[in-house]
Amino acid sequence: MKNNQLVGVLGAGSFGTAIANLLALNGPVLLFSRKDEVVEEINRTRRHLDQKISPRVTATTDLAELAEKCTLIFPIVPSTSFRGMMQSLAPHLRPHHIIIHGTKGFDLKNLTEDDLMANPNLHLTRNEVRTMSEVVLEESCVVRVGCLSGPNLAAEIAAGQPTATLVGSRFREVIQTGQAALNSKKFHVFGSYDLLGAELAGALKNIIALGSGIMAGVGLGRNMQGLLIARGLAEMVYFGKAMGAPSSAFIGVAGIGDLVATATSSNSRNFTFGSRLGKGETTETIRETMPELAEGVRTLMIAKQLARHYKLHVPITSMLYSVVFEKFPVEKALEYLMSYPYGVDVDFL
Repeated sequence: MKNNQLVGVLGAGSFGTAIANLLALNGPVLLFSRKDEVVEEINRTRRHLDQKISPRVTATTDLAELAEKCTLIFPIVPSTSFRGMMQSLAPHLRPHHIIIHGTKGFDLKNLTEDDLMANPNLHLTRNEVRTMSEVVLEESCVVRVGCLSGPNLAAEIAAGQPTATLVGSRFREVIQTGQAALNSKKFHVFGSYDLLGAELAGALKNIIALGSGIMAGVGLGRNMQGLLIARGLAEMVYFGKAMGAPSSAFIGVAGIGDLVATATSSNSRNFTFGSRLGKGETTETIRETMPELAEGVRTLMIAKQLARHYKLHVPITSMLYSVVFEKFPVEKALEYLMSYPYGVDVDFL
């Protein structure tokens, strides 16, 4: 990829802004926001969300301009908005475009969160759940699709700390293009042909981060945190296998790497959500007052239904659902998990 070729980022949240700055190390970037005031702020002050914006980044509200000028586009928007965003972008896309999304969650096809909350016993199947790459393929003519996954805490990236990520795609060209655009001295990009595994790992680890935050909120230490992460990884693998991804997808950077980072850092929105819940705040209050969506809450809602469909034994997921959505006491949930009759420690390799 030529260094003078524009790269597009769709979404000016904390992660999208951090990725735009990373891309700007290698070339010019066009950053889309639907909010006029955000675009004006970025272009005038060169700051946004406490991040200094590279002079190589230009903000725009024009999707047509983004698609016309950028062959490579990184959509980084919440899962709740992803399909609507793709429907708006799709008329401007052509088969030559490459889409590498950075959204770690699930899309609900023809359903809403309200549908799930109104009917907790709704039989949700894989037919109603989409990964973001599947949404791109459904809503546009783009074929070359990938995802950005791995331990990518926006605050640490914005602070210039070194880290690594993974670009997953079925196409070598997508992986190589993503690597060329993002690789720098402080940001290493691995590649994987297991797109589904990378997407599932990125989404499911947010559930475990919620639980880790809850434990921190009630004052538990690293022993319990380590136990939760280990058993949580096993549940991620069970989900992955049921949905068609191999165990290996959850062992690398996008799996255990992202899980550890997200489940141990106060810079993680999901960990922060759980911590506040563990300290006694309600789910409703936290959702209303957090500046950005904690994807794990929505993913937890969907995963609970999928576990029923696949007949999976996932006690952490089930207990977290009860705590987050049914006001089940945290102390009783912990008692249950400690007494749960786990069998073999590692049974998925």
